[in-house]
Amino acid sequence: MSDFSFPKHEKLKSKKAIEHVFAKGKKVYQFPITLLYVTDESFENEFQIGVSVSKRYFKKAVDRNRIKRLLRECYRLHKPLLKSKLPTKTSCFLLYQHNEKISFKELEAKYLQLIEKIQ
Repeated sequence: MSDFSFPKHEKLKSKKAIEHVFAKGKKVYQFPITLLYVTDESFENEFQIGVSVSKRYFKKAVDRNRIKRLLRECYRLHKPLLKSKLPTKTSCFLLYQHNEKISFKELEAKYLQLIEKIQ
């Protein structure tokens, strides 16, 4: 049975780690989602992921929070698929870069296409 949880130790929250992902990470893009990831054997945690939606696209926090919640849900449901594509010592960051709201089914389809693009 697969683990569909999203525990605290999997959440990327360290400012230093986030800056490292943005500075040195590889980018995979599938409109409207961008995945930045960096693999480093010196990471203390096995696998971490962060989620962000720009204030530039959604002025209201309610809208940003909804998209972030949907992105986290996509990750949580398809975690084994993403982890199979990336090494264990990886930090990732998911960005939503579009100004229109999207349904969960559409977002999930785009997320799965994004995972297929990872090499």
